[in-house]
Amino acid sequence: MPLLEPDPGALRPVVRPEDASSDRVTDAGAGGTPEPLRSDLLALLGPEKVLTHISDLVRYASDASPYRFLPRVVVLPGTTAEVAAVLAYAREHGRQVVFRAAGTSLNGQAQGEDILVDVRRHWVGVEVLDEGRRARIAPGTTILRANTTLARHGRVLGPDPASAVACTVGGVVANNASGMTAGTTRNSYRTVASLTVVLPTGTVVDTAAPDADERLAAAEPELCAGLLALKREIEDDAALTARIRAKYTLKNTNGYRLDAFLDGTTPVEILRGLMVGSEGTFGFLSEIVFDTLPLDREVLTGLFFFPSLPAAAAAVPLFNEAGALAVELMDGNTLRASVQVEGVPADWAHLPGTTTALLVEFRAPDEERLAAFEAAAEAVLPRLTLVAPVASVTNTFTRDPGTIASYWKARKAFVTAVGGSRPSGTTLITEDFAVPPDRLAEACEALLALQTRHGFDAAVAGHAAHGNLHFLLAFDAGLPSDVARYAAFMDAFCRMTVERFDGSLKAEHATGRNIAPFLELEWGPRATGLMWRTKQLIDPAGVLAPRIVLDRDPEAHLRGLKSVPTVEPVADPCIECGFCEPTCPSNDLTTTPRQRIVLRREMMRQPSGSPVEARLLEAYGHDAVDTCAGDSTCKLACPVGIDTGAMMKAFRHQRHSTREERVATLTAEHFRVVEAAARLAVAAAAKIDDRLLSALTRGLRKVVRPDLMPEWLPAVPGPAKHRLPHTSRLDARAVYYPACVNRIFGGPEGHTGPSLAEAVVAVSARAGKPVWIPRDVRGTCCATIWHSKGYERADAVMANRIVEAAWGWTGGGQLPLVVDASSCTLGIAHEVVPYLTPANRELHRELTVVDSLVWAAEELLPELEILRTAGSAVVHPTCSMEHLRDVPQLMALAKACAEEVLLPDSARCCGFAGDRGLLHRELTESATAREAAEVTAREWDAYLSANRMCEIGMDHATGRTYRSALLELERATRPGDG
Repeated sequence: MPLLEPDPGALRPVVRPEDASSDRVTDAGAGGTPEPLRSDLLALLGPEKVLTHISDLVRYASDASPYRFLPRVVVLPGTTAEVAAVLAYAREHGRQVVFRAAGTSLNGQAQGEDILVDVRRHWVGVEVLDEGRRARIAPGTTILRANTTLARHGRVLGPDPASAVACTVGGVVANNASGMTAGTTRNSYRTVASLTVVLPTGTVVDTAAPDADERLAAAEPELCAGLLALKREIEDDAALTARIRAKYTLKNTNGYRLDAFLDGTTPVEILRGLMVGSEGTFGFLSEIVFDTLPLDREVLTGLFFFPSLPAAAAAVPLFNEAGALAVELMDGNTLRASVQVEGVPADWAHLPGTTTALLVEFRAPDEERLAAFEAAAEAVLPRLTLVAPVASVTNTFTRDPGTIASYWKARKAFVTAVGGSRPSGTTLITEDFAVPPDRLAEACEALLALQTRHGFDAAVAGHAAHGNLHFLLAFDAGLPSDVARYAAFMDAFCRMTVERFDGSLKAEHATGRNIAPFLELEWGPRATGLMWRTKQLIDPAGVLAPRIVLDRDPEAHLRGLKSVPTVEPVADPCIECGFCEPTCPSNDLTTTPRQRIVLRREMMRQPSGSPVEARLLEAYGHDAVDTCAGDSTCKLACPVGIDTGAMMKAFRHQRHSTREERVATLTAEHFRVVEAAARLAVAAAAKIDDRLLSALTRGLRKVVRPDLMPEWLPAVPGPAKHRLPHTSRLDARAVYYPACVNRIFGGPEGHTGPSLAEAVVAVSARAGKPVWIPRDVRGTCCATIWHSKGYERADAVMANRIVEAAWGWTGGGQLPLVVDASSCTLGIAHEVVPYLTPANRELHRELTVVDSLVWAAEELLPELEILRTAGSAVVHPTCSMEHLRDVPQLMALAKACAEEVLLPDSARCCGFAGDRGLLHRELTESATAREAAEVTAREWDAYLSANRMCEIGMDHATGRTYRSALLELERATRPGDG
């Protein structure tokens, strides 16, 4: 063990329930994947694609659903051949397979108890076809990522689920998830052009291939004959045919798409339809080709408040008749819970209990058509009974993008915001049903009465235009009485939906585990029997996803309900939705924010000192704490702002010894000496061969804890110039603070122009807004160095020093403080505040801290003349820019300095995180892999960012040379020949 390695026991939960949870992982599971399963799959796929430790199995056991099942093993195949090999192994050894992508499914359909196959990590990519009219998409690609690419072509996918930021295309198609506007005409069933599928037998079918039917007939003759026989049987039954057609006039994802037998004429066409909504029970979708839709950019949106849920529901048909694309309903519980979401008016917390809102949106390709919609929409308003119970309510339409975005942010946060406000320790159930739209008001009244009868105060929201409602229930899955209450409610709810309204028990979330026992109630024995026969035909060995969609156990929906133990307050509201995962730098390396919380909850389920707890603690230090970049972009992605990065920093502090804290505090107290020493060390290193330095530091990391010994990377630049440029306080329009990282490290390799500090001074002077650099900046810092590592005393020392200094430099806040590194701007503007004394908090309130990007884009650029431009530039927005919301300013500078600018679709935090990329280079390499592939697909004239350490990280990841956008602005505006 390396020296100074922290004690894993330091992270053992201090406060936990008196009794271990009944659903905890048993001691027998501590060893992880059993033999021979472990050895067999390692031999089949290799160690990089098989996860066997108990920590891995636990983190994959939970998803956004109320269920929790521990897999025996997790595999990560990267090719269709590897998927086929896993399926062949399962058939030969009598094992079962479940596919999992984003884990955002709400009904447990992505959970398995044997072999779980991660089909997200190696399955990402978008290929635009026919100028955007079609797109070939890998199944692990998020809907947001696909739409970002398609937007450049004025196109968009039809399905638009609220979880688009996280859910994947494969999952959306497998569940036929739709969303706010898809209804029954824009969903996957209607917009998927073709699929490539790996059947349970290992046969690969590309439904777009001209000879697909011939190939399938040769490989699977019994399957082809069976599909055609079922087609004839259904078509010969006029009553059944009529029933199937009627069922799909509503949104319906319960059971298999029996209309595929009516819509398809050949086995391949039938198979294509059946695969949509099959929930991974028929095969693996390795590639999907969509027919895309026009992206109508003219938008009119309004949020209207009603006195009650039935009153709002009664207004829905009026907006439908006016041509609204979306009519979304939010009840009082939803509206009040959404105040946790940034940008939502705070006074919504005081809305009366019965208040309900409709979010109404019209979209058009041009102004003329939008104006026609607007006239029709305005004509509806006088016919409504509207209320304005709080000051922020306007009950008007708007075209303002910011206002529209805030409305949709509130609506899309339904599950997470309401779930985040549930009582601690309770499990969240999300139900989803549809009724004929003209009976929506009646269904709302019936639902409210049913909830009251069973003691639930549920939150209700939904796609009212399509008669599709969602509601949330919270109960304690560890209390038999609560489970019984939930069971009674579900029985009554399902019967009400089917028998009173002839509705769909699952409109868009798919059957999963919790509606499987009620499938026959909705469809009847004849149609349900056909679904069982279809499953037997396609998957005769029963390899894929048993007990999902089809289950004869009448209490299957009560099996595997997960307890939700109370954990650290910052993370306790988490409902494990997974919205945080795509933004996390370590999501393809170790753990994600959701998984860090899931692992913590399992520790809380365990009795203290159990074998499972010991194994989890052994892994948690590296997998959760050390490889967290601490960038807190998870907080931005989480609708209720859970900051898992902050929790990991707290855990780092928890692991520190008294001596480590004391040494860290000394470095802060004597930072002028530390800064000078660091610059000298960089200068000395610049004279030594990179290979020698890398070998030396790698050797030291084997002796000393790696988190304390950085690894030298060739991308690390030489030292900064010893002297900062001379400036004058007289007539200065701002105080310029060169960050310590830019006082230690020099510019990019080969750069012959001015330093960053010289560039900022020069370009500010050219714009007529000179800046002043105080002479005593050395020895000060934004405190992020210590903040990111959890050294709280050192953090407090430097936080108070920099605020006191900045207050003096700026004349008590009379001048803005311009900071030339985005992470340092974030640190001084926000992150130092909790560590300030009361007096210094008052000083901080008087400061105006401005990122250099904002200073350049908003204050300098309008006053500058662009004299030369680069042909092309690619930008890397840092995580701090995301927090500061100044990515638009980075883009503005890049577009001023280059003819062509790319913001990569895969751009996210680089994971370098100050020095974390030197401590764990694999974190940066993993975090930037997809972005690097985009960047290096061609050459660019300029590679731009605005944070020196992130630029070093991107240099390492791409082999290209990144530099500050302000250096490029200085070059573009430099008088003379440049």
